[in-house]
Amino acid sequence: MNTKLEQRQKIRFRIRKKVSGTALKPRLSVFRSNAEIYAQLIDDEKAVTLAASSSREKDIVAQKVNKTEKSKLVGASIALKAKELGIAACVFDRGGNLYHGRIKAVADGAREGGLQF
Repeated sequence: MNTKLEQRQKIRFRIRKKVSGTALKPRLSVFRSNAEIYAQLIDDEKAVTLAASSSREKDIVAQKVNKTEKSKLVGASIALKAKELGIAACVFDRGGNLYHGRIKAVADGAREGGLQF
């Protein structure tokens, strides 16, 4: 029987078969650990990270809010960095996690920041 991690890894690979980013429309990859959340804009053609944001950044750590609200701030932060790079649209990669809770909060924060999926 597969462990929870092995199942998530299979889901990640299945998603990555379909989802790919370019320089004009990068992939917004989200990684969620128990304590933190990380988001990256990735150009898969060149295998380069264009921008990154996490809940460990000083301005996000300074705000005393729960993890879901921090995730929304991470989404807004990555959207701001994308705007500075001139990126208006991206494809969302939930990283094998359910589109729910903190993953959904990152997506909502990015949308409110002006990124289109």
